[in-house]
Amino acid sequence: MPELIQTFLLGLMIGLTGALAPGPTLVATINASITGDWKIGPKVTLGHMIAESVIFVLIVLGLSTLALPYATAIALIGGIALIIFGALTITGSRGASLNGPVTGTVSNPCLTGLVTSVANPYFWIWWLTIGSAMIIAGLAGGIVLAAVFMVGHWCADLGWFTLVSAGVSQGRTIISDISYRRVMGVCGVFLILFGAYYFLKALSL
Repeated sequence: MPELIQTFLLGLMIGLTGALAPGPTLVATINASITGDWKIGPKVTLGHMIAESVIFVLIVLGLSTLALPYATAIALIGGIALIIFGALTITGSRGASLNGPVTGTVSNPCLTGLVTSVANPYFWIWWLTIGSAMIIAGLAGGIVLAAVFMVGHWCADLGWFTLVSAGVSQGRTIISDISYRRVMGVCGVFLILFGAYYFLKALSL
């Protein structure tokens, strides 16, 4: 049970660092929520989850077997990627803002969540480095552990995008830009620290 809780919290924290990052999915959520529907956030998240579910299944069914001989190398790459993404998150936090332009023209939030995810280069870079490394590491403890990581990851997405859509739909600013930048900065530091830990752990394998 402690291992399951630890894995869930890890998925939650790493998922939150990705969800907070400004990108097309966040912009689409804000644009659609301006119409006044707080359920836009969960719907966009559902589309995002569909895209990630396909990748998760592919990793479980085949990639993990093919990658097993290269587990240490993948772990090292994952650790380096976490450090790089952490540094980029800290750098990006300096000018991050939730007060972007809105249009309110999104017609299918679920499809929008799917399309904005797969069309985002950051999404694929993340999954080819950090995501795949985390899932493969989780599979070492069994499919349940890998699935728990994904649940934690999705809870972060669902919580953040629901918060955004609820705030925008009511005409409120979710958090100030200063607070948003600070949260992103903390997430960036977390990524760097965990990346360093993951990298050093991989070296000891």
